[in-house]
Amino acid sequence: MTGSQQKTFKILIISKYAASAEVGFETRLFALSRHLVTKGNDITIISSDSNHLAKFPLYNKTYNYEVIQGIKTIWIKTLKYKRTVSAKRILSWLDFEWKLFWMKKKDLKRPDVIIVSSLSLLTILNGVHLKKKFKAKLIFEIRDIWPLTLTEEGGFSKMNPLVIVLAWIEKWGYCKSDLVVGTMPNLKQHIINITKRDINCKCVPFGFELKQYEPFEVASNSENEFSIPENKFIIGYAGSVGLTNGLDTFVNVIKKFVYNDKIHFVLLGGGGMREKYIEYLKDNNNVTFINRVERQKVRVVLAKCNVLYFSALKTRVWDYGWSPNKLVDYMISGKPIIASYSGFPSMINEADSGIFVPSEDEESLTKAFLMLSSMPSSDLVAMGERGKKWLIENRQWNILADKYLSIIDELVAGQNF
Repeated sequence: MTGSQQKTFKILIISKYAASAEVGFETRLFALSRHLVTKGNDITIISSDSNHLAKFPLYNKTYNYEVIQGIKTIWIKTLKYKRTVSAKRILSWLDFEWKLFWMKKKDLKRPDVIIVSSLSLLTILNGVHLKKKFKAKLIFEIRDIWPLTLTEEGGFSKMNPLVIVLAWIEKWGYCKSDLVVGTMPNLKQHIINITKRDINCKCVPFGFELKQYEPFEVASNSENEFSIPENKFIIGYAGSVGLTNGLDTFVNVIKKFVYNDKIHFVLLGGGGMREKYIEYLKDNNNVTFINRVERQKVRVVLAKCNVLYFSALKTRVWDYGWSPNKLVDYMISGKPIIASYSGFPSMINEADSGIFVPSEDEESLTKAFLMLSSMPSSDLVAMGERGKKWLIENRQWNILADKYLSIIDELVAGQNF
């Protein structure tokens, strides 16, 4: 469906954590909506001003209306919280749902489609209500699989009351929706496991804006700012350095390379494990730690690497695939990637731009480092360029917006998936 054939729709999007660039950073829903609006669609987003990653003005009213780049936006003033794992965050979810339920809907145009996007899962309750009210199609969008993430990565028991309630809402939401859209490619298998039904499910992953990665001039004093060796094979990691990032395997392998004078490792980022790793590797002369830097300087560091490293802990969450934002930065840099990952593969294998090794497997990771460091530089460059080309052809927001529109068109037309 392209060009003059493309239909337009009235789309209502509801997500507690949608955010625009104007409040600090642009989330997926606003990025997609910008492109949907330019294609002639009528988009309304309902979100909250309680988001630990954004900075909102102090609203005096409960319901605050504005138009942002053509997107009709309603910010609901909601209970604030500071810690992401806290009772107050759950109360903030409830506060949003309560105020959303009682919000006057008379000024809303009857939508063709309602998209309810996690997190919070509770919003699907309002979504089903609005589906009946407007006689619209309902899409349940899953960006994080809850409560599976709570039990697999958060240490919550399956018998925790919050987990039990969320599990019921998740299953009920899948069954009551007309379509489920996931950012991960194998979500359908999870839905089958939960519902024992063959429920419509499509993948629309995370994307990126190419113009944000346009070439930029590097100041002459930035070239050697980080003291990265010029005559070594550089293996780099950029991202958070915390428990959930699964870097123990990487750091243990670096320790084994203590006498290797050809390979040098770079870890860029901050986090709770950074100082521990610095102490653990204090006898290694082949590792450089760089603290958090601004976005453009991240690109400077990545450009100096020969290979980039990504890791994920062993968890059932990854059985259903991934769509991490970090891989966008990695792939657009044109560098090969080694990923310690045992879940459902995508991106790197689709682009043929790197290799997977099993999570938490030091022997396999060691062999992978040695293998890539011995490859001809021309082969490494070609591998990295394949990743960049694939990303540009498949993951730009305008391309994903077209994909979403095609899915919506089929849903509204009543076509089978």
